[in-house]
Amino acid sequence: MAEEESIFDRVFEEVDLIGRHIEMLKVTRDLQPIGIIRLSEALGIPKHKVRYSLRLLEKEGLIIATSEGAMVSDKYEEFIGGVSGQLEDLIKRIERIRQS
Repeated sequence: MAEEESIFDRVFEEVDLIGRHIEMLKVTRDLQPIGIIRLSEALGIPKHKVRYSLRLLEKEGLIIATSEGAMVSDKYEEFIGGVSGQLEDLIKRIERIRQS
């Protein structure tokens, strides 16, 4: 019988996914333009996961696809600048839940 998934497993998966997206953005900025294979090697992440993240980041307007590879858009600095605040808000929410 398979082990049941905890209600927190999805939350942990989402946090890991967000972390992967942020790491991918930073590596892309440092090595741009960069292709899927090189990103996969630089991050130690399978190519299919790199493709998925790039699609999502492009949809959000954070990555621009070029013929040479992915590049960060002009939204990068604003997004990265807001990450810390978003994480602080998340921590505050978790603390409120913990204190309930």
